[in-house]
Amino acid sequence: MPLLDVSDVLLDPDFMDSSLACTRQDQTVNDDGLAVNAETVSPFSGVVTNNTGDILLRRAEGELIAGSITIHTKFRLCDGQDGRSADIVTWLGARYTVTNVANWSTYGAGFVMATCDLIPLSGGSGG
Repeated sequence: MPLLDVSDVLLDPDFMDSSLACTRQDQTVNDDGLAVNAETVSPFSGVVTNNTGDILLRRAEGELIAGSITIHTKFRLCDGQDGRSADIVTWLGARYTVTNVANWSTYGAGFVMATCDLIPLSGGSGG
């Protein structure tokens, strides 16, 4: 187990953003055999950094604005593995889909690094 512990940085108020929220969909099967979705929203904190930022993509079909952020947190985010939908993170009023989670649980108290893509993708008319 590596001895590097970044928990102090993840919890440092100079870096940590405590305004994050995770929307998670859990699915169960009811007595009639129908799938039932239950949405839960959990506040969490983490260090948010720019990944790609907002990028204007110009294509023949039109323009598209895409963007992403990276979050380092002790909160276990999900990128759609294990039969679950990917978590949705809300940060500064924008919503992001968790698209990749790197597990760094062996470093000190442990944390995850999540790449999150902006939703909805917004586009304009090409011209």
